[in-house]
Amino acid sequence: MRSTLPHSVSARRRSLSYAYVITGACFSIQAIGIGCYISFGVFFNPIIAEFGWSRAMLSGAQSLAFLLMGFLGIFVGRLNDKVGPRRMMAVTGVFFGLGYLLMSRVGAVWQLYLFYSLVFGIGLSAVDVIPLSTTARWFVRRRGIMTGIVKVGTGAGQLTVPLVASLLITHYGWRTAYTILGVGALLLLVSIGQLLRRDPAEMGLPGDADTPAVGNRPRPLALGLSADRALRTRQFWTLCGVCLASVYCLLTVMVHIVPHARDFMASPAAAGVLATIGGVSMAGRFGVGMVIDRIGSKRSMLLSFGLLTISLLWLQAAREAWMLYAFALMYGVAHGGFFTSLSPIVAEHFGLRAHGTLFGMVTFCGNVGGAVGPFLAGYIFDVTGAYRLAFWTCVGMSVLGLALLASVKPISDSEMENNRGVGDRPTACE
Repeated sequence: MRSTLPHSVSARRRSLSYAYVITGACFSIQAIGIGCYISFGVFFNPIIAEFGWSRAMLSGAQSLAFLLMGFLGIFVGRLNDKVGPRRMMAVTGVFFGLGYLLMSRVGAVWQLYLFYSLVFGIGLSAVDVIPLSTTARWFVRRRGIMTGIVKVGTGAGQLTVPLVASLLITHYGWRTAYTILGVGALLLLVSIGQLLRRDPAEMGLPGDADTPAVGNRPRPLALGLSADRALRTRQFWTLCGVCLASVYCLLTVMVHIVPHARDFMASPAAAGVLATIGGVSMAGRFGVGMVIDRIGSKRSMLLSFGLLTISLLWLQAAREAWMLYAFALMYGVAHGGFFTSLSPIVAEHFGLRAHGTLFGMVTFCGNVGGAVGPFLAGYIFDVTGAYRLAFWTCVGMSVLGLALLASVKPISDSEMENNRGVGDRPTACE
């Protein structure tokens, strides 16, 4: 016993130390990936000035990349479960950087859709699934807070990368800006990706499963439903519906809140509403991450839905600047909470055996909602001349998502054990 205990403590410390490396790497991947995606809007005006293309044409390329990101995320998640995150980040990081590099040479509409929507979209498919699935495998007791920290990376990227892109465009032109960002993103994503490990067992280390979280039921790393078995459960498809409903609302607000706010305030103040949402959502991701570790991901997401519904109802009556900023505060917390809760709730209900695959599929359903919601809201505005009906539709989707989530029942540990295949790889946690 005397010889075993120090070795166990040492291994535990090494596991914890490298887990923080994993967190930092996943934070960075999210910041670079989402930051570059959001930066596409910074390139709108110089590209339009050179080619005369419409905003709809450019927006269509970004929407297609968003849909492709979700669809390919299913396969990236499945491959991540099988071959691990290092190889996947090496491949997708090259596509990501190459897409930006090719954009520096774009000269026709078909090239825009090929280079950005397809090549860049392939690279983009990894920046959510791989970091969040890897974080879920490395943490159990602190899965919520660590996922929250990783998701703060998206906010950090949204704040910094567009600013860098804008400065590069101002000083060197948009083509050179794409080249610099493409080379930088390729080198950083591939290099940072080499720090990732699928789970602690890949390094011969114990996991973070020794002390259960309050209000949550963590699963050992090898425990969980296979993808085929999970697809036959009501819980999985219900969570897909929950994700679709939530992202429908979230993306609709993010795309249309500034045009809506401009009806009641000056342009800079309207943009300030969006900036407030961004800042508060970062705090929301971190705060909800801590809450998840105490009450579980399902309850945390239910609270986020409740806050989202209240904020959307408030938005219907908001006609003054302070009311819109109050909306931004409420909505920002809900926005951050949803994206932080999603990966943990998949792990909580289905385990980690096929987490990458299942999380990728749930995320794709959200991407569908995120593509439909803003388009439908724009159409409603074109027909009615106002956003009132569009935002009421969001209220309905939020209530629907809340009801669907409340109906999700946990899968028993015995079913998890019975589903475990003979060929599953053992882990140090066992």
